Amino acid sequence: MGMGSNGELKYEISQDAYIKLVLHSLRHKTAAVNGVLIGRVSPKDEGIVEISDSVPLFHSNLALLPPLEISLLMIEEHYVAQGLSIVGYFHANERFDDVELCGVAKNIADHISRYFPQAPILLLNNKKLEALSKGKDRSPVMQLCVKDASRNWRVVGADGGSKLLLKEPSANVVLSDYISSEKWKDVTDVDDHLDDVTKDWVNPGLFN
Repeated sequence: MGMGSNGELKYEISQDAYIKLVLHSLRHKTAAVNGVLIGRVSPKDEGIVEISDSVPLFHSNLALLPPLEISLLMIEEHYVAQGLSIVGYFHANERFDDVELCGVAKNIADHISRYFPQAPILLLNNKKLEALSKGKDRSPVMQLCVKDASRNWRVVGADGGSKLLLKEPSANVVLSDYISSEKWKDVTDVDDHLDDVTKDWVNPGLFN
């Protein structure tokens, strides 16, 4: 890629990818959860990473490497035929008021960025999520974190609102509806699948 740093990139996330990750975190409210972002660099503009899908990963033992590596391979294999791959990492901390990037999140994101150097971390902001029901905020309930020139992860500041874009402007309205109808009960993650292979981590019927 011709771009020197990830600071110039924009990340555009589809409504389904976005909502699925938030619902996953709501299903396991008292636990840290994570997921991966699926997509590609935009064929029309290499300054945009298009996140078209997401896969909820774990709600327990997030730091264990063997299940993580097996899962990432399984996920890559599933999406490769569609010309898509893992392009980033999502993390929700265990504590409601915790908006720091923990070591586990950085380690997993480092792993992903070896294969996709532009990979961001999207960190759930619970305060913004809680405020959804009260307001008309159209900005994502996630904070964008990217690697800076010295390869350290940093939260993109207040100006970062323009770097992480919701593809569908009404995504938060739809998300609010799903939350009030307790749609989060229907989300399956890779953890569930490893316990019971009949549970499908692709979540094919989630938005039907």
